[in-house]
Amino acid sequence: MSRAFVFPGQGSQAVGMGADLAGAFATAREVFGEVDEALKQNLSKLMREGPESDLVLTENAQPALMAVSVAVARILEKDGGKPLSSLAAYVAGHSLGEYSALAAAGALTLSDAARLLKLRGQSMQKAVPVGVGAMAALLGIELEPAQEACKEAAQGEVVAVANDNGGGQVVVSGHKEAVERTIEAAKARGCKRGMLLPVSAPFHCPLMQPAADAMKVALEGVTLMPPRVPLISNVLASEVSDPDSIKQRLVEQVTGLVRWRESVQYMKSRDVEVLVECGTGKVLSGLVKRIDKDMTGMALNTPADIEAFLKTV
Repeated sequence: MSRAFVFPGQGSQAVGMGADLAGAFATAREVFGEVDEALKQNLSKLMREGPESDLVLTENAQPALMAVSVAVARILEKDGGKPLSSLAAYVAGHSLGEYSALAAAGALTLSDAARLLKLRGQSMQKAVPVGVGAMAALLGIELEPAQEACKEAAQGEVVAVANDNGGGQVVVSGHKEAVERTIEAAKARGCKRGMLLPVSAPFHCPLMQPAADAMKVALEGVTLMPPRVPLISNVLASEVSDPDSIKQRLVEQVTGLVRWRESVQYMKSRDVEVLVECGTGKVLSGLVKRIDKDMTGMALNTPADIEAFLKTV
């Protein structure tokens, strides 16, 4: 049975994240300690105890989600004795999860991934003044009609599809008024429901160019190795393993469309049957059946999940 390991993006964070893993596995405690040290911040305490208002800040949520995801992967390797390459044919991550995937696959050091995500979060937050941008989920619509709705609604402002999540779930991002107009334009194209999302910035659209520029500089200063398991890139929806190419894709990803539906379909075309979500939440494993009914999704969130999974491999 061919598997891919997938890593969640922002929105899956919650107070208490990783606490049960840290309680059960020294490996998880080591990961969280290394992230704290890299950031010179007690992020693990914030993850464990909150407050939620601080944890949801982009600059904290991004490295926190990565830390839990990598902890799961390392527990499988160190405590379960199963190298990632023996468990997965591919790795992929949704937005910031791409960094988690690269750290799990040995392309990025854990410390570099944490520092890059801290900077990514700060840069994305600074790129657009609070209140100027927005994001909205459009339900019951596919990519092309959503793109048409964006085109009609722009009226000189920026609005673009940010995430094509599959199963008729598309997220748009841009100037707040343009996003609101897109919701109405999408309804005329069959969208069943459109709702503004509680986010602090309009991710994955051209308004994020200042953040993309900051990440380009930061990535130039980091050593990136070829991943031990091929990465499915968000912006390509196909595999990439050359370090320079991966860096370029990570820069493009800040302003570009997260092609998640196509990424899953690409993995299916390469005979992947099961997507294993590592970290916090079950968003990606929940989307699997909506993208392809013949694929299976499972989430490894808890020590019990991990122990049950290891018995099957």
